[in-house]
Amino acid sequence: MTGVRRPPAMRDVANLAGVSHQTVSRVVNDHPNVRSETRERVLAAMRQLDYQPNAAARTLATNRSQTIGLVTFDTTLFGPSFMVHAIERAAREAGFFVSIASARELDVASVREAIRRLREQSVEGIVTLAPVAAAWTALGQVPLDVPIVAVGIDGDSHPEVPMVAVDNAAGAALATRHLIELGHPTVHHVAGPADWPEAREREAGWRAALEDAGRPVPRPLPGDWSAQSGHAAGLRLAADPSVTAVFCGNDQMAIGVLRALHESGRIVPRDVSVVGFDDVPEAPYLQPPLTTVRQDFAELGRDSLNLLVTQISTGVRRAGTHRSAPSLVVRHSTKGLAQ
Repeated sequence: MTGVRRPPAMRDVANLAGVSHQTVSRVVNDHPNVRSETRERVLAAMRQLDYQPNAAARTLATNRSQTIGLVTFDTTLFGPSFMVHAIERAAREAGFFVSIASARELDVASVREAIRRLREQSVEGIVTLAPVAAAWTALGQVPLDVPIVAVGIDGDSHPEVPMVAVDNAAGAALATRHLIELGHPTVHHVAGPADWPEAREREAGWRAALEDAGRPVPRPLPGDWSAQSGHAAGLRLAADPSVTAVFCGNDQMAIGVLRALHESGRIVPRDVSVVGFDDVPEAPYLQPPLTTVRQDFAELGRDSLNLLVTQISTGVRRAGTHRSAPSLVVRHSTKGLAQ
């Protein structure tokens, strides 16, 4: 009967490399007082034996877990799911592990509980993806000595918490101006949930662009980020023959609008031009390919991680909102009225 193989221990690495147990410990903990050739010999032995350092022991030895916490929520939405991926990748490149705690609901109690669970794991800092007004109170209750960065939240709400976000208002204005420049008399809007700062900022950017151009501002139609809500709004828009241009708060709702217009016999873009927001991977392959506002999620992930690492290393929070500029990707779902 074959027994279970014992995982290699630090003494096995020491024996193979011909060094002491203490030298292996110094290499594992990245101690500077190890000669380069000795370090390489120890690392080669670790690779040969497939030795995995004990994270708990390393934390005790260095008083550092090399782990950051990430509070997230509904990762079925494109934006949050891509942000999780971007933050994990940035953390990995910076030499950190990531521990994820999902908030059951987007409310104060759930976000506070997620933060508590992460702090119990001795994470060195926390990134939160909780972009709704109800979560702000929980962030404001985090002690000042805990490094923390919020993603996608209005920085005016908690000026003591560093924020990272895309310039949603600028992106919405880009989309709206594009449709105005194509000759559309006005632009209708399918908005995201009112308790999301991102939705409010996109609505504000849309409204400002119309007002700056001296165009009428239609009443926005409510949505919840889903294609289903976009479809319901699209049916209402399709029934109005004066509607020629629609800006949707995200691409999922734009997909629903495209479907509703097709079902109603309104051809895109001949009869109605449609613009989304996010640039989901499917956007170029829709019929027609969707014009949309692109967010640089990789940049947002790097910015949030850099802010957190700076706090960890300095022990100082530098408040403020760091915004990245979106861009407009023009495809075939928009055209001029006279074209």
